[in-house]
Amino acid sequence: MRCAILDDYQNAALRFGDFASTGLDVTVFDSPLPAETILDTLRPFEVIVAMRERTPFDAARLAALPNLKLLVTTGMRNASIDMAAAARHGIVVCGTEGFAGSTVEIAFALLLGISRKLPAEIASVRNGGWQTSVGRDLRGMKLGVLGLGALGSKMARIASAFEMDVAGWSRNNSPERCTALGIAYAPDLDALLARCDVISIHVTLTPETRGLLDRRRIGLMKTDSILINTSRGPIVDEAAILEAVTAGRIHAGFDVFDIEPMPADHPYRSAPNLLATPHLGYVTDRTYNIFYGGAVEAITAWQRGAPIRVLATPIA
Repeated sequence: MRCAILDDYQNAALRFGDFASTGLDVTVFDSPLPAETILDTLRPFEVIVAMRERTPFDAARLAALPNLKLLVTTGMRNASIDMAAAARHGIVVCGTEGFAGSTVEIAFALLLGISRKLPAEIASVRNGGWQTSVGRDLRGMKLGVLGLGALGSKMARIASAFEMDVAGWSRNNSPERCTALGIAYAPDLDALLARCDVISIHVTLTPETRGLLDRRRIGLMKTDSILINTSRGPIVDEAAILEAVTAGRIHAGFDVFDIEPMPADHPYRSAPNLLATPHLGYVTDRTYNIFYGGAVEAITAWQRGAPIRVLATPIA
């Protein structure tokens, strides 16, 4: 029986997960599979391990993989897999546990990088320079956290430790929720955008949040404010944010993008006032241990006839 491990960009899967213990014939793919050949490449495999949402599995793709019996996704949520279609085609879909903290660390890395102008200062030091800019203190800055789930709540707590003035907004927010987190309650998103120095996005991508920060809302943000997005790219209007950073009106730190990997000629790569990282939020040794170790657990449990962390079950 054959197993494909997809999108292992760092060739890390076999280091963090004991796939040899499954007895499967394992093939690791360390780069995205071309759309025109992906079905021919994957058709022989009975088991596929998908790293997050790097490779989508829609209904048409699942229907074209008749040998596929088990699809393991890292994490317990994957919007790029059609779970209903998997069930119809007799495919078991299982997930793994995760670790929320690493994504928040990247959010803060982006925020600190922008506020202390680290990319320019690091480049200056490498070129023989010394102290070329004046940074900004986080203490006293007004931070608006969009989304108060596990990630947003952690962001709020860490920001409070930096003595930032934190307020939270979400579609299901309440004064009680914010009081429990020790932050201010923000019932109105537009008003929050207009008064904050920093906005950090932690909402889930849904039809309602797609384009949540459109041109109008980006226009509400304060001059010289900072927008951090470590959630999903389509929550922010690409064209609108490019206009804003190019004009020097706001700064942005993004770890997520509409298309990933980002095309080589994407304007984000050279935009001024935009610090971009290649979706590193979950790319840590601790998270990879959980992801790939959990994938091995899922495969082993399925082989024993007792799948765990099941997200889709074949329809009888």
